[in-house]
Amino acid sequence: MSTMNISLPDVLKDFVDQQVSTAGYGTSSEYVRELIRRDQQRTQLRGLLLEGAQSKVTGLADAGYFASLRSRVKKSLAKAG
Repeated sequence: MSTMNISLPDVLKDFVDQQVSTAGYGTSSEYVRELIRRDQQRTQLRGLLLEGAQSKVTGLADAGYFASLRSRVKKSLAKAG
């Protein structure tokens, strides 16, 4: 694992320390890693949403579509489980 040192103003360091003590993180490094992971996920989701928004419409997303989608997911989970 690599090490990265960052400088924070006192008000931000106090906030991080407070989050560590109240939110169940063992260290400030755990807290920062969690923030970075969330940002990675947010960035990935944003990319997927933009890709979907730019894709060609292939059909109507009505109640029947979502019922079929739920059924396929349930079958897939049953096979995996």
